[in-house]
Amino acid sequence: MRTLYPEIEPHAHGMLDVGDGQSVYWEESGNPDGKPVVFLHGGPGGGTSPAHRRLFDPAVYRIVLFDQRGCGQSLPHASSPDADLAANTTWHLVADIERLREALGIERWQVLGGSWGSTLALAYAETHPERVTELVLRGIFMLRPSELEWFYEGGASAILPDLWESFLAPVPEELRGGSLIAAYHRLLNDPDPAVHGPAGVAWSTWEASALTLLPRPALVEAFAVPEYALAFARIENHYFVHGGWFEPSQLLRDAPRLKDIPAVIVHGRYDLCTPLYNAWDLHRAWPEAELEIIPDAGHAFDEPGILDALIRATDRFGQRL
Repeated sequence: MRTLYPEIEPHAHGMLDVGDGQSVYWEESGNPDGKPVVFLHGGPGGGTSPAHRRLFDPAVYRIVLFDQRGCGQSLPHASSPDADLAANTTWHLVADIERLREALGIERWQVLGGSWGSTLALAYAETHPERVTELVLRGIFMLRPSELEWFYEGGASAILPDLWESFLAPVPEELRGGSLIAAYHRLLNDPDPAVHGPAGVAWSTWEASALTLLPRPALVEAFAVPEYALAFARIENHYFVHGGWFEPSQLLRDAPRLKDIPAVIVHGRYDLCTPLYNAWDLHRAWPEAELEIIPDAGHAFDEPGILDALIRATDRFGQRL
């Protein structure tokens, strides 16, 4: 079973001014003359980590990572008291990917994204199919109302009732009768740290607790760090309140635009964050893509079966010119 490549450090990095007062952090590692690939992190708002470089053979790939607007090392950070997310939308991020590609002098590249990263990868590839050599997607999320209702409005509570109580805890009783996403929007944007702070941690740790098939306390603790949790929660909630700025089922509707792009879809059978029907629906709309269902995995990219499938895919695509 394949696992992460050895640790590597970037050989280049910087901040790219993408307009709207935003600068995004980017880095390159691996082979400077290798096959270009860009990694799209999850969330939205999750940021990149050194482990993400290790999904690719560093002798083969020119590995590009970047932190999307408002998170990671990008500025301004969404945890700032005066953070303005008006210029942080799916289509701003799609444009940022193109700006980064052009700034790095890359003609075409492979795109790997998981969870929200799969959403963004689909949006980017459907907009710019001529710029994508291959797609590797994990934990498919298309930001449809049914997907949001499942995980943030109570569906998943049938399986995780104990954890769901912690998610509900910051929400006043009078706000629980309607949309919880809308209720959290009020809490996360309240100027009082005593309100937005606990709300950020509750939102972030609810998601972290459901990422893996087996509990991983250290992962939940990492998501509970206040600055990270608040930025992560604010950005995610901002996207969900606005439906990702997508037309109804837009990513499925436009999937035929991807038919000529070699692709692998990897999805855990017991994914509670983004249930398997998402990947199934996408595969039916895009039958040219390979679908690999991992029988003993949840959502996280580094669960053994998912990691094995992702690296097998990047190794195979690394051999394509």
